[in-house]
Amino acid sequence: MPTIPTSRLASEEDHHNQDANRTDTLHRGLESRHISMIALGGAIGTGLIMSSGTALVQGGPLGLCLGYVFVGFICYLVMIALGEMSAYLPHKKGFAGYATRFVDPAFGFAVGWNYLIKYLIAPASNINAACIVMQYWTQSVPLGVWTGWVVFKALLVNLLGVRIFGELEFWMSSLKILSLAGFILLSIVIDLGGNPLHDRIGFRYWRPPNGPMGNYLQSYVHDDHLAVFLGFWSTLTTALFAYIGTELIGVTVGETKNPQKNVPRAIKQTFIRIFVFYIGTVFAISLIVPSTSKALFVANSSQPGAAASPIIVGVTLVNISSLNNVVNAIILIFTLSGASSDLYIASRTLHGLALEGKAHHIFAKANRIGVPWTCLLSVTVFCGLAFLNVNSSSATGGSIRILISHRVTLTACVVFAYFVNLLSAYGALTWMAITYTHMLVLETHR
Repeated sequence: MPTIPTSRLASEEDHHNQDANRTDTLHRGLESRHISMIALGGAIGTGLIMSSGTALVQGGPLGLCLGYVFVGFICYLVMIALGEMSAYLPHKKGFAGYATRFVDPAFGFAVGWNYLIKYLIAPASNINAACIVMQYWTQSVPLGVWTGWVVFKALLVNLLGVRIFGELEFWMSSLKILSLAGFILLSIVIDLGGNPLHDRIGFRYWRPPNGPMGNYLQSYVHDDHLAVFLGFWSTLTTALFAYIGTELIGVTVGETKNPQKNVPRAIKQTFIRIFVFYIGTVFAISLIVPSTSKALFVANSSQPGAAASPIIVGVTLVNISSLNNVVNAIILIFTLSGASSDLYIASRTLHGLALEGKAHHIFAKANRIGVPWTCLLSVTVFCGLAFLNVNSSSATGGSIRILISHRVTLTACVVFAYFVNLLSAYGALTWMAITYTHMLVLETHR
């Protein structure tokens, strides 16, 4: 394995110092509190609060929890690897830059474009989810109107610069964390009988016919053991979709103050987020929502009347209907925050590729406040993928609520399922690339 010449390190450090004095490059505007809160709540989004319903139906309560624990462990290892590389050599090229330097330029090219393609699709996923949430309240507004509104909001937040973006994400991430903590506490109270029905649920939904494991595709495989395994295996895709985005820390390195100190600190908080918020939330869902409930949102086979999140299903089953609108509003904030973060990552990834000569040099431009506006406008175009949920019937309120056509319902759900599967595949490839690059970094320094 070739070693890294000292002269090359010095030249790269000089190049970073020169960037710091320019006004047409990314600015280090993210402070310690921004990066720490983004690490805790930045990636929490639709994968956890909406897709978990799909995983519960397919894998059962135990399969749901095991799937999130397994993928969460892998996620933590990936984040530790990324944190070590980011603290060792912070730069503005993203982790594709590490792949280029420590593995091979061709590998770095592939990693960078794979990650970019992932985040050209990701904003549309969150935009589609936001439309689903909005349609929970009203069916009179066409899906296309909600889609255009969410795209405009996400673009505006990113055009205001990294300082404004960091501040908004700080408060949105804070709200996410408080909301999930409140939901976990509420679920415990409901489970122990503190609900209008005074029904002590306990682990009732972990027993047959609701659990502990699901019987996914049993009608096709005609084998109980295989159906249980397939149910667990299907939860891994959903869990991966929920966890991808945690590598956002590696993208923000180029705009973080004192990254050698702040990035490792943020990475260490990943374990807390995974154990408390991800695993804690899905465990709470498994306690108060039966996997056989027809009201659950299943990404590719939802029936009319399905709620946007199993959280809403859980509080509705015990007649706490007054919380539905509150929970739905919080879910909307989750999706809006996710759309803004996805646009941020996509624009910075494209900018990093341009700095390395792996994309057209026009994408290396940034304005005086450090926004790579050419990249931002270009990636925003791909938000048009969200309009896949619009068809000729959506003008009358295509959604996933009662009193609408079954055909329109399946349109929005199938589009969401497409995005889940694509993003999970791209995310898995990215994680493998990060760990492989980290292995070669360790080999280089032996």
